[in-house]
Amino acid sequence: MLRRLLRHRLFLLGAVLFGIILLAALLAPVIAPLDPNKLSMRNKFQPPSTTFIFGTDNFGRSLWSRVIWGAQLSMFIGAAVVLINAIAGTAVGAIAGYYRALDNMVMRVNDALMAFPAVLLAIGVTAVLGPSVNDVIIALAIVYTPRTARIVRSSVIVLREMEYVQAARAAGAGDWRILRRHILPNAMAPLLVQLSFLFAYAVLTEATLSFLGVGAVPPTPTWGNIMAEGRQYMTDAPWIITIPGAALMITVLGLNLLGDGLRDVLDPRLRLQQ
Repeated sequence: MLRRLLRHRLFLLGAVLFGIILLAALLAPVIAPLDPNKLSMRNKFQPPSTTFIFGTDNFGRSLWSRVIWGAQLSMFIGAAVVLINAIAGTAVGAIAGYYRALDNMVMRVNDALMAFPAVLLAIGVTAVLGPSVNDVIIALAIVYTPRTARIVRSSVIVLREMEYVQAARAAGAGDWRILRRHILPNAMAPLLVQLSFLFAYAVLTEATLSFLGVGAVPPTPTWGNIMAEGRQYMTDAPWIITIPGAALMITVLGLNLLGDGLRDVLDPRLRLQQ
C-alpha cells in the first residue's frame, strides 16, 4: 500500500502542499519569532518586502507572523476535530451498524443533525457556547461526527454479515471482540479517507466562523479573522486578504489531494477498475 501511495502523483502533491503548511505551523516559534499581536502604527500597510515578508496590516502587525501562527491554530483545530470524530464517530457508527435494534434511533438523530448545513449548525452551536477555540472545536465535532458515523455504519452493516464474522460468532466470540478484532480493522479504509477530507472541512469551516466573527476571539490570529480585517482594505492593501486566503487554499487543496490518493489506493473496487 505504501508503494502504491508513493507512486500516486496526486497523493504526493497533496502531501507536499499539506506538509509545507504543517511544517510552518510546527516551526512557528522559530520561523515567526515576532509577536503576531504587536502593534506598530508607524509600519501599517507596508507591502511585502525583505523587511516584512508578507507585509503588515492596518495596525502594523507582521502578516508573516500572523499567518504562520494562524496556521498553527488551524492545524490544532483540525487535528482535534479529526481525533474527536475518529473516536466518537467510530463508536456511534459501530453501535448503530452492529446492533440493529439501536440503528433506527441512532441514525434518525444523525439525520436530524445532518439536515442542517454545516456552517449554519456550527454558527448556532458557537452562538450558544460562545466564541472561543475550545467551543469552535466542540461545534465542529458536533457538526461532523454524524457524517463520520454514517460512513462507519455503512461499513459495519456490510462486514457484520461476512462469513468470518459469523464464524467468530459461532465460535463464541463476544460482540466487543468481534467489533475490535474483525469488523473495525476492516472498516478503517473508508474511515481514513473520510478523516482526511474532514480535516479540510474543519479548517475551512473554522476559517468561515472566524471570518463571520463567531470563531476564535481577536486578537488571536486565525486565517478567517485576518481576512475579515483585510476585506476593508482590499484596494489599498490586497495582501492582507490574499495571503491568508492562499494559505487556506493550499491547505484545503493538499488535504483533498491526500484524500483522493488514499481513496484510490485503499478502495479495492477502484484498484480492480485500474
